[in-house]
Amino acid sequence: MSSADKPDLPDLAALPGEAAPPPALKGADAIRDAWSRLPSKPGVYRMLGSDGEVLYVGKAKSLKNRVGQYAQGRGHTNAIYRMIHQTVALEVIVTATETEALLLETNLIKRLKPRFNVLMRDDKSFPYIAIRTDHDIACLQKHRGAKSFRGKFYGPFASAGAVNRTLNTLQKAFLLRSCSDATFSARTRPCMLYQIKRCAAPCVDLVSADEYRALVKDASDFLEGRSVELQDRLAVEMREAAEKLEFEHAARLRNRIRALASVRASQGINPTTFDEADVFALHQEGGQSCMQVFFFRAGQNWGNRAYFPRHTGDETAPDILAAFIAQFYEDREPPKLILASAEPSDRDLLEEALSLKLESKVEIREPQRGEKKDIVDAALLNAREALGRRLAESGSVAKLLDGVAEVFGLSERPERIEVYDNSHIQGTNALGAMIVAGPEGFVKNQYRKFNMERAKFQGDDFAMMKAMIGRRFARMLAERDATDEISPPFTGEVSSASRETEGALVAASSDRFAITSPVNGGGKVGGIDFSKERDTEPSDSKFAAIPDLVLIDGGEGQLNAALEALDELGLKGKIVIAGIAKGVDRDAGRERFFMPGKAPFRLDEKSPVLYYLQRLRDEAHRFAIGAHRGKRKAEAVKNPLDEIDGIGPARKRALLDRFGSARGVSRAALAELEAVDGVNTELAKRIYDYFHDRR
Repeated sequence: MSSADKPDLPDLAALPGEAAPPPALKGADAIRDAWSRLPSKPGVYRMLGSDGEVLYVGKAKSLKNRVGQYAQGRGHTNAIYRMIHQTVALEVIVTATETEALLLETNLIKRLKPRFNVLMRDDKSFPYIAIRTDHDIACLQKHRGAKSFRGKFYGPFASAGAVNRTLNTLQKAFLLRSCSDATFSARTRPCMLYQIKRCAAPCVDLVSADEYRALVKDASDFLEGRSVELQDRLAVEMREAAEKLEFEHAARLRNRIRALASVRASQGINPTTFDEADVFALHQEGGQSCMQVFFFRAGQNWGNRAYFPRHTGDETAPDILAAFIAQFYEDREPPKLILASAEPSDRDLLEEALSLKLESKVEIREPQRGEKKDIVDAALLNAREALGRRLAESGSVAKLLDGVAEVFGLSERPERIEVYDNSHIQGTNALGAMIVAGPEGFVKNQYRKFNMERAKFQGDDFAMMKAMIGRRFARMLAERDATDEISPPFTGEVSSASRETEGALVAASSDRFAITSPVNGGGKVGGIDFSKERDTEPSDSKFAAIPDLVLIDGGEGQLNAALEALDELGLKGKIVIAGIAKGVDRDAGRERFFMPGKAPFRLDEKSPVLYYLQRLRDEAHRFAIGAHRGKRKAEAVKNPLDEIDGIGPARKRALLDRFGSARGVSRAALAELEAVDGVNTELAKRIYDYFHDRR
């Protein structure tokens, strides 16, 4: 309810015999109030802001001692002062040990993404190489995600490219199949991979089962670090084959040796003092950080990846390393050895938590000399160069965003740009797409798809655009309103709680203390004051972020449709929106831009800002087309039985077992349908009517 709609209430302080309510506590006062009720036990605490946002998540060996340091309100960094000033509530979870507190803290940080914590910001899973053994003929393939089948897994690799290069070489060296089981069982003659000498063609018995098992064992030996012994053995076999005048066999062995040698050569650093380790090297410059992570498995370098964690400018290297390593292994298995460019904070505690996760001893070391120090230094050099490139690129992007602000009349550099596009074929499989870009490039975890009903839109691009914009910003208002609810006051009640993290089960007897205060909502539209600083990255929300600029892929018609949607929501004039239409003959460089209340305009064909806007438009188009193709592909393989109410997996299977296919079901008589197990008279009539009405 807005302030204009609220009824006039008497001043509570003026009522006889009544005292005015105490003011809501904030900052150090709110923390001191919570501290007075905290136990001296290990646990996790969360600091909450006025809108319910989680500002910070921390762990403590003694909650009372740790939170008491914040309550003093002095001796903190500038970032901590800001956090304390914004805190209005505190929530804690008591755990049995400090190790459990660390595991729970890591889980909450990755899930809640608090503003004042060090955040890893890259949650993509790492690829593995898998040798599947759930089939008589083992299969070599790339794998991501849960290890849900029987086989051996080798990794992690730093990137899909590193896996693909290794797989390509392994196919040359060991000739293992990479096809699916269905393709394998359906082959009647060798495929192209056999012709180009990448597969031994076990599908048509061109290699015996014993010979193929030997190839599988050789591949396993190589991936498990026995590559030198394997190459020596193959060299002996090659010489023996040559002496027997079996030159074709000798040539195949020679090619395998060359392929294996090329893998080791392309890996660069291959350590001799350890077989398995992860290396973390941190470089800080200009208030930003780069973390280079190198992966060594089976004595081989399996690639590296650069991360740019988010943190406040006064975080120290040990604190960043500790937070990053904990989050990195929250959903991954750690190796037995971790090498770091500096000793992380709470190293002993971190080692204990990772050892608990691995069920084996994990050691974290900062090497001072020898090969390990050389490897860490090499990773540190990569971190320095990667951060230098990023700072240079961010400077270029900042200039482009300044140009975008000037073109569209923004008061400051945009932090969040949303671009919208539609894709369909004569109205079928219609789909809308939203992409997001900002100072750090495309924000792909914020991309969204909007399914459109064919019967409703019939290929009307304008109606689709209006519906998409309406749905997106209606959700924004709804999610923003959800944070303006008044929280219940602290009751002093203590409840038992148990929390489960992915890494470990925290089932200790836990006491939860919640100290909250009312949140004052308000604003011009849906509780949002658009004149104030915008939160472009709200926590735990999909649509609550307010864009600084909205771009519509289309001309004046699409723009007007979007404006109608904003007008219906009361947002017209509060969201900066523009249309970008393709130029004459759809030539790049001749795009026209449309904005409300302004004449259409163009930018110079060589303008860097125009190139940047073209990239945004093309990315939205690519995302929309890709999503549309995926939807079309799913539609192509869709079974008509899926569209009939009352048919689940069991009845569908029974119908297909009886009639062989959906076409067979469509031709069946009513009495035949009734004879199928699980199909009663009513359902049989529904199935029969469905197919005959369609005809």
